[in-house]
Amino acid sequence: MKLTSPVFEDNQQIPSHYTCDGEGARVPLEISSAPPSTRTFALLVDDLDAKDGDQNFLHWLVWNIHPHTTLIGEHKPLPGAIEGKTSFGTYHWGAPCPPQGAHRYRFRLFALDTELSIPQDSTAEDVEEEIDGHIIEQAELVGTYQRE
Repeated sequence: MKLTSPVFEDNQQIPSHYTCDGEGARVPLEISSAPPSTRTFALLVDDLDAKDGDQNFLHWLVWNIHPHTTLIGEHKPLPGAIEGKTSFGTYHWGAPCPPQGAHRYRFRLFALDTELSIPQDSTAEDVEEEIDGHIIEQAELVGTYQRE
């Protein structure tokens, strides 16, 4: 399984359009070569260089993404998917906005053999606990961003 973005390469800079210095639009993602047995996807996006308590700062948390999804667009709805609570205290994409220096943003996609039945206010840790034992395959993409 592969997770890519049409707007940046792995370990390259995320365009400012998708950050707090631009429109803060959701980073578009492309999913390919997903296992045929996938029932749902879960996606976690965190900042590897910022903390929220003892966890990485969470920018987006989504689960129960339809198994035939191949594009997560800037504004494309994800029917049936549940967006969890981020470190911003919101239930949607939180744009990168590092206070200083370059930060690394990790997009982790999990192909699951189940649909998750957990509340919307579940944390990333809750989701990771729930998907344990249900991961068929996973993919990762890292983008960087540094404010001028």
